Amino acid sequence: MKITPTPVTAALAGIAAAVGWPFLWSRFGGPSADGSVELIVGTLLVVALPAHAFVVGFGRSSPSAAGSLDIALLKRIGAWLVAAAATAALGRFIQS
Repeated sequence: MKITPTPVTAALAGIAAAVGWPFLWSRFGGPSADGSVELIVGTLLVVALPAHAFVVGFGRSSPSAAGSLDIALLKRIGAWLVAAAATAALGRFIQS
């Protein structure tokens, strides 16, 4: 199955990360946590893997000229960050 990263898939990955991270932190993390294996594996599965699959992608990107930026990748990273931040802010707003 080929996954083509788009700004929409990147935003969905950001939302999933923002929803999943507080659960992981409350369950396996906290101020007294010492970096347990469960927290590391959970972070890899809930944050890193979806971010890589839906923001960066697994296929090879087309070669670009030296010194140029991949604007599409930057847009997807921005969509991921904005969606995650908006989801976290909405969660804080709903809790208060």
